[in-house]
Amino acid sequence: MATVATQIPSLTADEVLSTTRTVRKRLDMSRPVPRSLLQECMRIAQQAPIASNGFYTHFMVVSDPAKRAALAPIYKRAWDAYVPMPFSVPNLQIDDPAHKAQQPRVLDSATYLAEHLAEVPTLVIPCISPRPDGQPAWIAACLWGGALPAAWSFMLAARARGLGVAWTCLHLMFEEEAAAVLGIPYSEVFQAGLLPVAYSQGTDFKAAYREPLDKFVHWDTW
Repeated sequence: MATVATQIPSLTADEVLSTTRTVRKRLDMSRPVPRSLLQECMRIAQQAPIASNGFYTHFMVVSDPAKRAALAPIYKRAWDAYVPMPFSVPNLQIDDPAHKAQQPRVLDSATYLAEHLAEVPTLVIPCISPRPDGQPAWIAACLWGGALPAAWSFMLAARARGLGVAWTCLHLMFEEEAAAVLGIPYSEVFQAGLLPVAYSQGTDFKAAYREPLDKFVHWDTW
């Protein structure tokens, strides 16, 4: 059965890449996301580049209300533990005025998600197997190098289809608890993140402010 993929006007590749935001307060909690549409996005995500052939990303899709309700307090507990940390959104020291001005909005949005995660119709968890922890750094990089491009490609495909996605990973503070809720074999499979997915309320996302490129680019030497 064909999926609905005409929620927004056709976007160029550059527009999709520069306007795919972490969406929190504009997730439509009332509208379920069809499985066929999620599968379409995941098939596209399978085409993402991988750092080592054979390390393919698994996707755990959580739409069951009881399981979402069980994951939500785990995420909220992680959020509450994160907020006082020195590198958290409210405490991070930022010199750039425009960047600093964004932080209250980011905090408000992230707090909203922590308080409403159970209401998000679908949670997608990209997973890595074998687990990267305890591996030599270069092997861990190969494992992450499969999962992160796939997760990002999933977000891009979702954006092009009128879906909003948030990139989160705070629940990993209590990853083993989440694994128990979902029946994930914790000793073998690592959860690379948690992506709340819903139709977005409006599709007019724009490029966000980023600090000047020269601050982060190093030509031939650091």
